[in-house]
Amino acid sequence: MTATTKSPPRSTAFQPAPLLSAAAIATALLLGGCAVGPDYVRPQLDLPTAYKEQGPWKKAEPGQIDSNQRWWEAYRDPVLNGLIEQANQANQNIRLAEAQYRQAQATAAIARASLWPTIGASAGPTRAQTNSPTAGSRLTDTYAVGLNASWEADIWGRVRRSVENGDAASHASAASLGAARLSIQATLAQNYLQLRVTDLQKDLYARTVAAYTRSFQLTRHQYDAGVALRSDVALAETQLRAAQAQLIDLDATRNQLEHAIAILLGKAPAAFSLAPLTTDAAALQASMPATPTGLPSDLLERRPDIANAERLAAAANANIGVARAAYFPALTLGASGGYSGVSFSQLFDTPSRVWSLGATLAVVLFDGGARSARNDQATAAFDGAVATYKQTVLGGLQEVEDNLSTLRVLDQESQVQDQAVKAAQLSERLALSQYQAGTTTYIAVVTTQATSLTNQRTAVTLLGRQLVASVALIKATGGGWTVADIDKVSASAASTSANKADK
Repeated sequence: MTATTKSPPRSTAFQPAPLLSAAAIATALLLGGCAVGPDYVRPQLDLPTAYKEQGPWKKAEPGQIDSNQRWWEAYRDPVLNGLIEQANQANQNIRLAEAQYRQAQATAAIARASLWPTIGASAGPTRAQTNSPTAGSRLTDTYAVGLNASWEADIWGRVRRSVENGDAASHASAASLGAARLSIQATLAQNYLQLRVTDLQKDLYARTVAAYTRSFQLTRHQYDAGVALRSDVALAETQLRAAQAQLIDLDATRNQLEHAIAILLGKAPAAFSLAPLTTDAAALQASMPATPTGLPSDLLERRPDIANAERLAAAANANIGVARAAYFPALTLGASGGYSGVSFSQLFDTPSRVWSLGATLAVVLFDGGARSARNDQATAAFDGAVATYKQTVLGGLQEVEDNLSTLRVLDQESQVQDQAVKAAQLSERLALSQYQAGTTTYIAVVTTQATSLTNQRTAVTLLGRQLVASVALIKATGGGWTVADIDKVSASAASTSANKADK
């Protein structure tokens, strides 16, 4: 009897060649594929070549406002600088915007992860019972360990459009964070400057009360000497008490501004106070910076809210591609490899090796019009985003024009008002001198004093309006923010994430 030699069993080990071939095919399909849906083009706008409202701010040379985000330093007030630094760190609306930006970044990362295969691992025993008429009941133990992978070949660009959407939404969120910071900074600066103007008004009324007190005492002395009427004393006291009441009323205005500043700093009103500031109107007027406005087209790059609206339009455009890709079949590649056997001690022997490789092509044949509806929905969302973008640009142009006009008019009004203050003060001094000389009645003194006080308070109020409008113009022109800041925010967030990972 001739002995025969058995050939060894054919190995079922994981073979790399088929996978490499499949990967090459998938890569060729991917590179040869296309991203369905329209490619994004920024919506075009017919912008003017210059602003309608001119004024001296149009002619100013670019300074801190253009070259430095720390625009508030142009007011040359160390207290304001410190308050805004606190708000940048502790304001809750800014923290909310930062959290929303991190969320948008994570969403974009999730979309980007779909470009890569999903790899998993599994291991475990299985015990099964089988019944046979001849062998009866039988228990079988099976042990298995292996890896599996799946990957969607992005032939039609669905995944790429999803990544495009996520990136655009992340950039929109970065711009939204810039808008939140600018809004908080501007609001804080306006409240602080109004508080300083309120201190000026309080100082004005404190000096007025002191002057009215002297007038009241003078009138009483003249009445006691028999050279003044009792009605003159009553008029002097009425005028004094009215000024004292106005001084007290200014405390309510100042307290409300102080409370608003506390909230912007992330503090309870009870935990914050700001001492009265000693300054004069001339110094405050000199601190108001000239603000270059640039060209209307600059707003597209300088205002974060406009950048946010533009990026949201880009995200909506990408969603159209995602919706249209649903019309085409999806190709998914799958592979697995590992070991499976009935004996754990022999699990990792060559005969126990197993592998599989496959591809799935799936397409929806009927969905009751759901895909068509999603496409219409995405298209309508894009149209709405474009309209929002254009309206945001128009609103930005209006804000710049409004504040340019306001500053121009207030500048002219302040010059005339300064002349009115000088004339009223002269009239007040003359009337008081004439009364002391006995050549006029006290009613003339009261009238001129009231006129002088009204004009001085109007001048201070105009200064406050100028300061508030100057901040509004800086905010309207972007406050030194540029589209390039989106990349800076992204780099900063990445650095923060890396530092957290190291810890």
